[in-house]
Amino acid sequence: MRIVVDLNRCQGYAQCAFLAPDVFTMHGEEALLYNPYADGTQRENVARAAAACPVQAILVEDLDTDGADRAAGRPARAETTGVR
Repeated sequence: MRIVVDLNRCQGYAQCAFLAPDVFTMHGEEALLYNPYADGTQRENVARAAAACPVQAILVEDLDTDGADRAAGRPARAETTGVR
């Protein structure tokens, strides 16, 4: 799973940090720090965080199917889930 946050759109509401604290952290009152390659065990929390973002700044790409594609010689696909 890969996470991208549009930091220009993010307003620091911190809903993501509340719902997925192992992935998203607020530094000060407005600066968001996050792990763009969070562990798969955080998938549910990250999905909730993306859905709860008031400004829809979080994009989550599900990369779990890439291994099968690479093994078959096909380019990796990114299946987009979450909020744009």
